[in-house]
Amino acid sequence: MRILIKGAGVAGLTAAHELLARGGDITVLDPRSDTSATASWYAGGMLAPYCERESADEQVLELGLKAACWWEAALPGSVVRNGTLVLAPARDIRELDRFGSRTSGFSHVDAQELANLEPDLEGRFRRGLFFKEEAHLDPRRALTMLAEKLAASGVRFVSGEGDGTFDVIVDCTGYGAANPDLRGVRGEMLVLQTRDVSLARPVRLIHPRFPVYIVPRAHHIFMVGATMIESDATGPITARSMMELLNAAYSLHPAFGEAAILETGVGVRPAYADNFPRVQREGKVISINGLYRHGFLLAPTMAIQAAAMVFKYEKAA
Repeated sequence: MRILIKGAGVAGLTAAHELLARGGDITVLDPRSDTSATASWYAGGMLAPYCERESADEQVLELGLKAACWWEAALPGSVVRNGTLVLAPARDIRELDRFGSRTSGFSHVDAQELANLEPDLEGRFRRGLFFKEEAHLDPRRALTMLAEKLAASGVRFVSGEGDGTFDVIVDCTGYGAANPDLRGVRGEMLVLQTRDVSLARPVRLIHPRFPVYIVPRAHHIFMVGATMIESDATGPITARSMMELLNAAYSLHPAFGEAAILETGVGVRPAYADNFPRVQREGKVISINGLYRHGFLLAPTMAIQAAAMVFKYEKAA
């Protein structure tokens, strides 16, 4: 079966992986020369279903539990299973209890246990929540590795219209899709670098306006994000958002005040009204969309659903 996948972000590449595994003849179409212009490029890469349950439906937890194993199987060595730490400044300590009341899969940790988990944060927080079973990956490395694996396995990547007719088209173009049911949710992020802080796992710092997370990457680099603004504007990060993200990083550890700002970025994430993704079929076109802020967490499950739908379509045809 000849299958055209439109879009080379996390939805498109995970779909290509699943369809290839089932014997599909895959072409991935994306007018961009690389994945750096996709919303996936600006993701945090947190595989944190328990933490996401704090503000998301139960389905996000149920489906997200499978994500770390999928990524590790697809890209061995890409997943770091050190859990997630949720903290709050003393003035917002009650928000820590509220966060915990809305989710599960965590243990309460005191100041000494915090210091054992993250020595560089010793003495800075009185208590926190530790989600031991959660994981994270570097999304840029994962996208690059997955594209290289697919290409080496025979998947064609094209920037034009492809080379002929296809039996099925899988639309993974995100907010670029012509879908009136989607809205854009703007996310802004910073990439900082400092050798004065080391973290073993993502840290979520409870913030009065939006959840802030700091994700460690290689070479003393940290991704700080991300705002959730009901807007499809693609312009540069705003001054307010930059100040708030920097302030959050500084609140976690003052050494971030001397960090180098390597990059700022903005991604517009597609979302349906219920903030849950959908796999839908209309004729020979199957769409995966609405991943919202759960791209790397839910894309594998959506890809599996789409692959099942594709080959069900083949039998019906």
